[in-house]
Amino acid sequence: MGVRRIDAEGVEEVLAALERMIIVVEIDGDLAGCIELTRQGSRAVLGMLAVRPELQGRGIGGAIIREAERICRDELGAKEIRLQVLHMRSDIIGWYDQLGYKPNGEQIPFPYGNERVGVPKRNDLKFIVLTKVLD
Repeated sequence: MGVRRIDAEGVEEVLAALERMIIVVEIDGDLAGCIELTRQGSRAVLGMLAVRPELQGRGIGGAIIREAERICRDELGAKEIRLQVLHMRSDIIGWYDQLGYKPNGEQIPFPYGNERVGVPKRNDLKFIVLTKVLD
């Protein structure tokens, strides 16, 4: 079993906050993926992008990101989007790069001791911040 990044209480917290939302994508009535959006002034933060493993590689993640960008720009009035990626995940960083997200030089410490992230097998983890300016 994977790490549970959010539970029912966490979802309720997101849904209760005016500046946060979760986009849920269904295919034929089944959950296919999701992403969290948080408005922070003139920027938005994306988090918890997930696509069901058996559906990955079909363009669903890219479609979710494009819809999240549209909502951030058109409905939230965001001028920039930020997201965090583990520094050593060059595959994910490369995927976001193809979508226009670039490292901004900022690094964020890994939240060791937080049960939501599981028990890391390394002690050198950190996040890098990727940003994209919205048109």
